Amino acid sequence: MKRLILSLALLSSDVLLPATAAEPPASLAPCCRTAPTNAPPTEGSLYQLESLWTSDLGVRVPLATFGGRIQVLALFFSRCEYACPILGQDLKRVQEALPASIRDQVDFVLVSLDSERETPETLAAYRREQRLGTDHWALLTGSVDDVRELAALLGVNYRKDGRGQFAHSNLYTVLNGRGEILRQQIGLQQDPAPVVAAIRRALEPAGP
Repeated sequence: MKRLILSLALLSSDVLLPATAAEPPASLAPCCRTAPTNAPPTEGSLYQLESLWTSDLGVRVPLATFGGRIQVLALFFSRCEYACPILGQDLKRVQEALPASIRDQVDFVLVSLDSERETPETLAAYRREQRLGTDHWALLTGSVDDVRELAALLGVNYRKDGRGQFAHSNLYTVLNGRGEILRQQIGLQQDPAPVVAAIRRALEPAGP
């Protein structure tokens, strides 16, 4: 665990790493695709984690399912009264700002902090409320311990209050196809341009 945290910390700088070449088709929901198996996870990959997550479609998957493509990942909870809807809009702005030539190569993953109350049904309702398509968006819930481990690796702090709300870090993380951190964006309503630029550099061929 400590070794993985150290590796992720080194990778979360602005050093850009390319996505893997092999990409599963985007016609299926992200949680239902078959991840490429051409290479094992690296030391700095979140896809080393053995935890299983349940999607709003009722499918249980490891994070490695999302390998082979760029993923923009954030921790949230569906009953959030303030920050999470704004964070979701920030991710939509990233998606909309991506050039059409690479937009279909990028997916978005929302992982709930609320392990006790989040269910496939509450996630599905949130998807409908926020108008998140199934082709590039995955909504997941997991156990308390698995959420705590993922949050620690991503540098997300959170605390549950007496009303069942969570005070938490407002950030999202861009992963390359190997599950390594390309970039993190801290704060709400930030300019998506630097994140889009990082994704473009990872996906678009380098010039001569």
